[in-house]
Amino acid sequence: MKKCRDITRLLSEAQERELTPSERISVKLHTLICSGCRNFGSQVDILRGISRAYVRGAADEPQREEDSGG
Repeated sequence: MKKCRDITRLLSEAQERELTPSERISVKLHTLICSGCRNFGSQVDILRGISRAYVRGAADEPQREEDSGG
């Protein structure tokens, strides 16, 4: 079985690339028994969602010029 360090690395990498089938199985099995890694995975997902929402929101808002009056 992989260590927590390996699993958290894979959980982070899963945000950027598709994990191999063996990596996905390792993560799934480990997170079934390890609440720390399970929580880490949830937090990574939440942060990813917040980041995406922020980027979408920034793209939707019109560009504003700063008031240079003094």
